Amino acid sequence: MESKKPELTTLCYLIKDGKYLMMHRVKKEKDINKDKWIGVGGHFEAGESPDECLLREVKEETGLTLLEYKARGIITFLYGEDVTEYMHLYTSESFEGTLSDCDEGELVWVPKENVKDLPIWEGDKVFFRLLEERDDFFSVKLVYDRNDRLTEVKVH
Repeated sequence: MESKKPELTTLCYLIKDGKYLMMHRVKKEKDINKDKWIGVGGHFEAGESPDECLLREVKEETGLTLLEYKARGIITFLYGEDVTEYMHLYTSESFEGTLSDCDEGELVWVPKENVKDLPIWEGDKVFFRLLEERDDFFSVKLVYDRNDRLTEVKVH
């Protein structure tokens, strides 16, 4: 059996006034994140570095330009037997521009303390906690079964 190439992605949480910019994924029918709340980001294009992907994806999805940002961690997602994703996690408190509509979901500023109450991936709660507790770069491995159940968590 041939294994699929790992997916390479970025995810960024923009922060303003104690709130995270969250995307409610409601605009695409075939979407692994359908109806969930996530940050902004996406898949690398050929030849892109993580930073280049981050800047492009944030601009495309929000209309905002990051002025400063911080690499916070690498998240390894295993989903079922055939999906491996390496996600580069960033935060930014410095950006400019006007928030625009996104064709992937609705963008909403959500108070940090309310994010865990939204329908988010169970593993996202792990890295939200780490974003609040730690300033250093971290690595997290999250394993999900095909029923979206989190079956394993490793934090480094």
